[in-house]
Amino acid sequence: MMEICICDDEKELRKSLSKIIKTELQLQGIPCRIREFDSGNALLEGLEEEDGDILFLDIKMKGLNGIDTATQLRKISPHIVIIFITAYPDFVFQGYEVRAFRYILKPYREDKIREILGLAVEESRRMEEQFYYIKQKGQLLRLPLKEILYFKSDRKKVTAVTVKGQEVFYARLSDIEAELPTGFIRIHNRYLVNLSHVSRIGNTFCLCGEEQLPVSRACRQELAAAFARKLLHS
Repeated sequence: MMEICICDDEKELRKSLSKIIKTELQLQGIPCRIREFDSGNALLEGLEEEDGDILFLDIKMKGLNGIDTATQLRKISPHIVIIFITAYPDFVFQGYEVRAFRYILKPYREDKIREILGLAVEESRRMEEQFYYIKQKGQLLRLPLKEILYFKSDRKKVTAVTVKGQEVFYARLSDIEAELPTGFIRIHNRYLVNLSHVSRIGNTFCLCGEEQLPVSRACRQELAAAFARKLLHS
């Protein structure tokens, strides 16, 4: 499900844009949910509760403008694809500071909306590949792959240990291993590590981040080979 957000203080423009987006994604067979916000503050509150994938954001709004909204938004939603909508080309350069994906100038053309929407969908999907998604308390939580140190299994529960903390969820380590890209390797029947965070290995252990984790005899040879390849290409 593609989560689309539109933030504009003009209701008619929101409705018009929403209709174009919904029609285009239906034609592409992409299920979506479109949420509308009439102010920067409303958007920030909404995305703090539930993240989005693509955001169409007006720059010139009453109260908090689009640039200031995007600046605050990056603190709570760093990966959302931002498309600015503006009648003022002078604002374009300010968007680089908040990693704006594209700009649409008012009055906008429908074909331009469709073109940029297609590019934004591709960008959002590309970014999704850089995350691992876990189900937690009925919600989906996404963990940046580069921030994951390792997964630890304890019966039916798995702990994902990241550079920012820990997340516990229900899963099987073998299923997680099958879903992850190369770069994650099994070192023990209870441990799956991100090789990019492994700095040292021994016969019975490896140093992942600042933690020493056990390495089983069955996994020792494969870990040594993978670690050697990592050093060779680093």
